Parts: sequence; C-alpha cells; structure tokens
Amino acid sequence: MARLTISGHPGSGTSTLVDGLCGSLNWQKINGGQVFRDMANERGLSLEEFTQQCMDDENIDQELDALLTKTMQSDDSPEIVESRLAGWWAYKNKLRCARVWIDVTERVRAARVVNREGGSIDNQLNLINERMELDGERYERFYGIDIDSREPYTCIIKSDNLGVEEVQSLVLQHLEDYS
Repeated sequence: MARLTISGHPGSGTSTLVDGLCGSLNWQKINGGQVFRDMANERGLSLEEFTQQCMDDENIDQELDALLTKTMQSDDSPEIVESRLAGWWAYKNKLRCARVWIDVTERVRAARVVNREGGSIDNQLNLINERMELDGERYERFYGIDIDSREPYTCIIKSDNLGVEEVQSLVLQHLEDYS
C-alpha cells in the first residue's frame, strides 16, 4: 500500500518534491496530475478544455480517482501517490499513510508555472484560478469534498519561502515522526 500522499494546488511544487523523495528514498510514484494531463493530450484538449469536459462527464474523473484509489490500496502500490485528492482518498479509505499538503500562494504558483512552461504571471494566474474554480466545483459536486479543507492531512507545509531541499527535509521528518 501507499506510504505517502503528496497533494497541493497546480504549481505548488508537488512533482518536484516527489521526484526528490523518490530519488532519496528509492521509492516509486504515481502522479495523478500526469495521468490527467495524459488523458487530456490523448483527447487533443488543453487542461482547461479537458477540465470542462470532466464537468460535463463525471465518469472521466471517477475513472481516474478509482484508478488512484485502487492503486493506493494494492500490495504493489508505489510508495508515493501524488494528486490533489490522494490525501482525501487515503483518509476516506482509512489507509495508514502520511498525507502531506503543500500550501503555496497563487502568485508563487503562477511564477513557478511561468518558469516551467512560459507565459506571463497574470495569464498563469488566470489559468490557475479558472482551473481551481472548475476543479473545486467538480470535487464538491462529485464527492462532497472541499478542496480547501485540510481535514485529511497529517502535515501541511507552507512553502512560499522554502527551497526544494527544505520542503523535502520537512516531509522526511514527518515520515519519520509518523511511522
């Protein structure tokens, strides 16, 4: 079963964190966001278009979430599951694993996305806000989950002013304390 979930809004640095943790711990991962992006690409849609399609067809989200939940519960699950709802699925399914939320302000997240993908901060802020609003509506409508609630998390890291190594160190300490 999964030993750790990492969650955060788009641009919060979860993928960078998970890559570092996998390297230092020699663990495997599954990234729900990448699975989502791959599904959008397969359909020839932007993330925003695919998000809207998910609003219209709840089966898409439910397929992805069922896949992540099943993966998390299997004996051969990767140790780390990364997705905005991974912590919620672990919590709701009473999985004994650390559940980390990476908390970052919208402006910092937009700047990180600009560094990774280009564009302007204002444009990325608009895209992030649009995606968060649509995602929040879907999570509430489909699952009754308020994505801004931190109820399921065993650790919340405010990382606006922290480097990758500092965040990784805090997660490693939490894993040690949680065991």
